[in-house]
Amino acid sequence: MARALILVHDPDPARQRRIPGTVLPVLEDLGFEVRLATFTAGGAVPDPADVDRIVVMGSAEAAYDDTLPWLAPELAFLRAATAHGTPTLGICFGGQALSRSLGGTVGRAPRPERGFTDLDTGRWMEFHYDAFTLPPGATELLRNDVALQAFALGPHLGLQFHPEITLDVFACWTSGWSPAVAAAVAAEVDLDAVRAEIVDRAETSAKACRALVADWVQRTSTGSVSTP
Repeated sequence: MARALILVHDPDPARQRRIPGTVLPVLEDLGFEVRLATFTAGGAVPDPADVDRIVVMGSAEAAYDDTLPWLAPELAFLRAATAHGTPTLGICFGGQALSRSLGGTVGRAPRPERGFTDLDTGRWMEFHYDAFTLPPGATELLRNDVALQAFALGPHLGLQFHPEITLDVFACWTSGWSPAVAAAVAAEVDLDAVRAEIVDRAETSAKACRALVADWVQRTSTGSVSTP
């Protein structure tokens, strides 16, 4: 059986399985044996050569914050994975870390994107303050007036948006916010409206995630990646 590794950024095993949202069941439905792992809190992560696909999820942290004790090991892991040719999908923070590992940079975006955003390929959930640059040799797939939204380099795909979104995923995010962060976000974003749209778009979002992940899996089997 093919093996997929999902990297999350939470030491709590109960939360780890919730964070990948609709990505995890799609991989399982495609025939992958899925393992969850984390570099946070000293977690053990397998050799990237021992898995067939890697997905790196989001994080509340910044992918340029080199004071994070687990970031350097994660970047080293991603460099090893891409050097070995293990197809890697990075989502939000994961896309930013993937960009860094491939020679790109990450910094503050001109403005945050929080909530569903219309891109050329559809309406996708965004929740980020930072943005990645296009790594050397990569192909730009999607961009809006805020940031690069997707790139591909060989079998590797970096996304700034969250195809995995569900109401439970959003609850994982918000439950991890400090009171100060929660108050600051609530002052700027109508979180009830975001939750309502997640519910309204649940079926559409799940289908879009399935199509995106299935396309990535199929195309990385043949060596190419298309626009999400």
